[in-house]
Amino acid sequence: MSMLDYSKLILESVSFDASLFLKELRKAYKRLLQPEAEELLIWCVARYQFP
Repeated sequence: MSMLDYSKLILESVSFDASLFLKELRKAYKRLLQPEAEELLIWCVARYQFP
């Protein structure tokens, strides 16, 4: 499992709590390489309909 996939799994598991979700998103963004981090943000916007 890639770090990107792992980050998505964690975010899905904490999506019930907005503050926890943002905390985990920040941690994931710091850990990932830039192209993966951008892909994660695109995934978040598409999955969770962020404005």
